[in-house]
Amino acid sequence: MPDSTPSAKQHNSFVKVKGMKQTMRDQLLTKTPFSLMLQLSIPAVLGMMVIGLYPLMDGVFAGHLIGETAMAACSVAIPLTFFNNGVATLIGVGSASVLSRALGRGDQETVDRVMGNLIFWVVLFSSVITVAGILFCPYFLDLLGATGDIKALAVRYLRVFFLGSLFVNFAQAANMVMRGEGLMKRAMFIMVLGAVLNILLDPILMLSFGDYAIEGAATASVVAQMIQAGVTLYYFMAHSETVKIGRVRRDRALSKAMFGVGVSAMIMQVFFLVQQTLLYRQAFVYGGEANAILMAAALRYYGFSFIPLWGMSQGLQPIIGTNFGAGRIDRVKETMWLFMIGGTLLATLFWVPAEVFTSSLLSLFNVNDTIAQQGVVPVRLFFSVFIFYGIMIMTLTYFQAIGDGKRAGIIVMLRQLILLVPALLFIPVIFGAGSLWWAQPLVDAVMIAVGCVMLVKSLATLQAPSAEVTSTPEA
Repeated sequence: MPDSTPSAKQHNSFVKVKGMKQTMRDQLLTKTPFSLMLQLSIPAVLGMMVIGLYPLMDGVFAGHLIGETAMAACSVAIPLTFFNNGVATLIGVGSASVLSRALGRGDQETVDRVMGNLIFWVVLFSSVITVAGILFCPYFLDLLGATGDIKALAVRYLRVFFLGSLFVNFAQAANMVMRGEGLMKRAMFIMVLGAVLNILLDPILMLSFGDYAIEGAATASVVAQMIQAGVTLYYFMAHSETVKIGRVRRDRALSKAMFGVGVSAMIMQVFFLVQQTLLYRQAFVYGGEANAILMAAALRYYGFSFIPLWGMSQGLQPIIGTNFGAGRIDRVKETMWLFMIGGTLLATLFWVPAEVFTSSLLSLFNVNDTIAQQGVVPVRLFFSVFIFYGIMIMTLTYFQAIGDGKRAGIIVMLRQLILLVPALLFIPVIFGAGSLWWAQPLVDAVMIAVGCVMLVKSLATLQAPSAEVTSTPEA
């Protein structure tokens, strides 16, 4: 059996990390998992829900101030914004995993190199996304099946949105690093700042832009993210005691570790684009614009409901990563089972409204009464398995937190590509239009079962990690 107590070497090697960050590390290693779950997950959930208000509020304001066509345009545009989300998640989740395990080991040298490496990759990827997004968004919308006014408005929205890619990606990726330290309240405050600004600016800019109201919606999001990125940069440069911004450069060893873990998180985001692309396209094919409007509203709520689960997983990540890095396997196991239960309870809060108050939920997105009434049964089928999604998200986060990118990648690829894409393409052909709404829950039920088997096997054989070796950063 591996020793579950941090070694003296590990403890002494961390003495040079001073102040509140060392206290945070001690809390992650000593406080009860239940206390840590409340301490870290509540602000993380609130913070991630605030992030979800960005696209949600754009759609709500667009629906009420411009019309349901504008709401559908914002909704159809959202999958393409996952290119930014994918990059931010790749860099942020990978860097946070490296950081939390380094904190557990007491490896300040690795900690000092995290942000410089993060900024290098954010700038590189954001530049590519900005150019590609502006030039090629009409062709991506064609893949979604968008046509007419919905497509035209979506193109106008996206071309403004992609101008802010650098700020969006830095703000989100750096915020994940902050959460990787366990500083959930601070991370939440910065996210709330951006979301409040977005909510305030949305109606102001939509109304003041007149005929360009849809550009006003996108501008509100970009300006809010610019300010959030600026505040985040100032924090790391002037106030962070543990994680500083050093020389901006590609670090080969850190990049390898970051990509190894972060790629599964990125694939989850990018193939979420594929998932929503297929759902929108199939909705247009099997029901026309009315069915697409119903799908847009359902996916708005679906995406927002997922966000608190991701928030809770952000609370799980530093606890698992730090304790695993310190060799506290007993605490890793106890924490994991506790979060599985907590994730299920949290998912229930969003599953119940989707199943019980379906018509009212659709009306929130300004869906007309006829479409809303016809959509009650399909939407209930679509959300039927959502109550178990907390288990799926916590399982994926566990493998990312311990640095097991291979198993995390298997879960994501199996769910997002190997099973889901064929299901969405062929099940409606075989069983008819209505089956589009239960194809995804069927795949997810299978994946949740597979993930649980993988998790149980991993926890049964989990051992303390050997010391990680990192090379000297490149000049």
